[in-house]
Amino acid sequence: MCGFVGAFDLSSGSAPLADGLREELRSQILEMSKTIRHRGPDWSGVYTGNNAILSHERLAIVDPLSGKQPLVSDDGTIILAVNGEIYNHKAIRAQFKDSYQFKTQSDCEVIIPLYKKCVAEGSDFASMIEQLSGIFAFALYDSARDTYLVSRDQIGVIPLYQGWDKAGRYYVASELKALEGHCVTIEEFPNGTYLWSGSSDSVKKPVVWYNRLWQTYDAVKDSPRACDEKGEVINPSVIEKIRNGLETAVKSQLMSDVPYGVLLSGGLDSSIIAAVTQKFSKKRIETDSKESAWWPQLHSFAVGLEGSPDLIAAQKAADYIGTIHHEIHFTIQEALDALPDVIYHIETYDITTVRASTPMYLLARVIKSMGIKMVLSGEGSDELFGGYLYFHKAPDAREFHEELVRKMSKLHLYDCLRANKSLMAWGVEGRVPFLDKDFIDIAMNLNPTDKMSIKLADGKQRIEKWVLRKAFEDMLPKEIVWRQKEQFSDGVGYSWIDTLKQMTEQKVSDAEFARRENRFPVNPPKTKEEYYYREIYSRLFPSDSAARVVPHEAGVACSTAKALEWDAAWKNMDEPSGRAIGGVHNEAY
Repeated sequence: MCGFVGAFDLSSGSAPLADGLREELRSQILEMSKTIRHRGPDWSGVYTGNNAILSHERLAIVDPLSGKQPLVSDDGTIILAVNGEIYNHKAIRAQFKDSYQFKTQSDCEVIIPLYKKCVAEGSDFASMIEQLSGIFAFALYDSARDTYLVSRDQIGVIPLYQGWDKAGRYYVASELKALEGHCVTIEEFPNGTYLWSGSSDSVKKPVVWYNRLWQTYDAVKDSPRACDEKGEVINPSVIEKIRNGLETAVKSQLMSDVPYGVLLSGGLDSSIIAAVTQKFSKKRIETDSKESAWWPQLHSFAVGLEGSPDLIAAQKAADYIGTIHHEIHFTIQEALDALPDVIYHIETYDITTVRASTPMYLLARVIKSMGIKMVLSGEGSDELFGGYLYFHKAPDAREFHEELVRKMSKLHLYDCLRANKSLMAWGVEGRVPFLDKDFIDIAMNLNPTDKMSIKLADGKQRIEKWVLRKAFEDMLPKEIVWRQKEQFSDGVGYSWIDTLKQMTEQKVSDAEFARRENRFPVNPPKTKEEYYYREIYSRLFPSDSAARVVPHEAGVACSTAKALEWDAAWKNMDEPSGRAIGGVHNEAY
């Protein structure tokens, strides 16, 4: 995983930029690229063309010796900057072994021959990008045609922003901070889309390449059931499909030429990923498990206040799985001191994201200090299986599934943003097997009723994510498999959130809060805690355009605004903590 900045000036047709302007823009791009060097501390590269400049900051995970970017095609006409990983690159390489001369072992280089074939056959970019299995954002410049292609992965695991300067030049960057102060308009580049400048449309907008039938309830409502109303398994093949699909996703994502580890909070999702990773970690994935792993011992990492729920559960899981476990403690004061740096790196003032990102940011620093550059994590499971506690209140299967689809469409704004930017602040890559493209299809095509916390025939309420727990119950201790959902910002220690509320209540006066709409006309803060984060954010990213990039939606326990309709008690609530769901959370009060 890396970072890049690209600038394209195609407004003058094929006429190249004047030499003086080109050098001026090159210097500007290099300055912009420096702001995201934390994403790629291993190598810096830059391409300067007639109408395009691409700068890349590399974090070397695959092919550290020869995979520096921007990548250049075998004929020298195509230049590519990529942030991310292409997990099926070997299979794609095999397709082009006789028609393209690969210059590196980089997993990302396969995008170039795919593009060349696509253009030669009619520019069906949606089909081209669909062939990529991975997490990615890329900018490709075709110097022969003087066109560019920009795209982002299906969920938006990898961040990407776009902007326009006062001269109308188009920019893309891995983080917003690279564009702030240079672009008059900044937007997030939509996930699951591509933008090709060679389009005949006069107004060029990103085109959706990622479409799935499961995005509508009618496509999944009659899927085979895994269990009956008594909670008995009646279709083991459904559960086996979940297990096999996730194991395949984890194995494919273990490709690495550098040491890696796992994040282990002690919750169900991270524990499953850790257990499956341990299963495959003894052999080197890159050689089809024909040789032993270069780093044969798997290290796991947990963070929390001393004695927190997550730390206790994580140790139990690690002991059972057999990882070399590292427990990282932080103090509330350390976390409070880190808030400005955290907000600078995550580029948001969203309450949930700030709360959860701070411990992860502190954890990432320790992980990097141990020489580990990649970790696997459990993000995405709650959106696929309805793991948040508010899903207990879903009125029916249709509402449940439609909320899952809404949550999936917003992952790039919250959990994916947190996981990527908190880790990449210290040059640590995060991979998320639950969000593997093929596994998403498996999980989202399940019968929604199987994923719901329904009341069974004996009157008991079925625990959230029952079908996922069932698929992996033999790989983990019982107290982990059947542990109730604990949101990360809660699990690191309840006093962390409580202190944030108390501190911000004191720091923001009633008078300041009363004038919030004058102080922040774009997305006025709804609470004093949000006001406090917004103050920090506005100092770092002062433009209105940067303020609009951040999502601003009411919710309870990480719900969308639409789900507030499920319970009358939620009508006037806006609290992301899982403890807000009284009567469901075991520790609710």
